[in-house]
Amino acid sequence: MKNLLFLTLTGLLLISCSKSTTTTPMIPTDCDLITIVSEGEYINAPSDYVAINSVVIEGNCLKVNFSSSGCSGDSWEVKLVDANVILESDPPQRNLRLSMKNPEACEAYITKELSFDISAFQVGGNRVYLNIKDYEGDVLYEY
Repeated sequence: MKNLLFLTLTGLLLISCSKSTTTTPMIPTDCDLITIVSEGEYINAPSDYVAINSVVIEGNCLKVNFSSSGCSGDSWEVKLVDANVILESDPPQRNLRLSMKNPEACEAYITKELSFDISAFQVGGNRVYLNIKDYEGDVLYEY
């Protein structure tokens, strides 16, 4: 009788429990995309040709104007990836790269602009240099 009662109670508990999934709420941002902070992604993300024309910081958004060959640019997959390394200097520095996966095989030259949320790049102090691979300009992020 004890076993039957135990099995019944255990069964009822299992039935009454449900899996709950919690998601981390997205912090509202005015930027087009979030950034990725990952050494593995920095090394392994696609690296099709992309020319960075200009970079501007507006608030916590890094606006990147870039160009590449293609048909329309609609199928491009673009990511801003941080190497997850903070170089100790004054101010500190972070290494980034613009990852591009471009499946388009047309001869047109397309220019686009996207903004990336860079608030995850904040470190101690109130500024950090962003070293963007294949971009010659200095980018100082002050927050």
